[in-house]
Amino acid sequence: MNTNQIKHEFVNRFGDAYKDFGLPVLMGRIVGLMLFTDDAISLDRMTEELHVSKGPVSQILRRLRDHNLVKRIWVGGDRKDYYQVVDHVFLQAFINQAELLRRNLVLAKDFERKLKHNSNPELKHLKSRVDEMVQFNTQMQEYLNSFITSWHEDHPEV
Repeated sequence: MNTNQIKHEFVNRFGDAYKDFGLPVLMGRIVGLMLFTDDAISLDRMTEELHVSKGPVSQILRRLRDHNLVKRIWVGGDRKDYYQVVDHVFLQAFINQAELLRRNLVLAKDFERKLKHNSNPELKHLKSRVDEMVQFNTQMQEYLNSFITSWHEDHPEV
């Protein structure tokens, strides 16, 4: 396979992977293109290579920036916006997922407190599910924190 074929497949398969996670295909294709490209890439070049309009790409780039997965880069002598993935983008994506699970734990503990002294039989099943949710998310947080700590130990440059 030549470079263009590899890029095309990589970008499209990233789009498919994002779709499998319930995210926009275009978001995955943008991330795939940015991972493939060594230098910062302009919005114009992204839209040209992906054959899409600027609006959706700009919106997705904003979302990716909000999640600390990409950053805007200034290129001297050019007024265009350039973007590239952040250093350690995979760790950052993992940290983002860990934060979502942490929020689930907060939600579960909140309802655990609300249901603790409620003896309504109609809520017995919910109490059981909330208890399981607290246990699951507590253990998951411990695992995720352990993984992040281990990653940092194995990659001191992070």
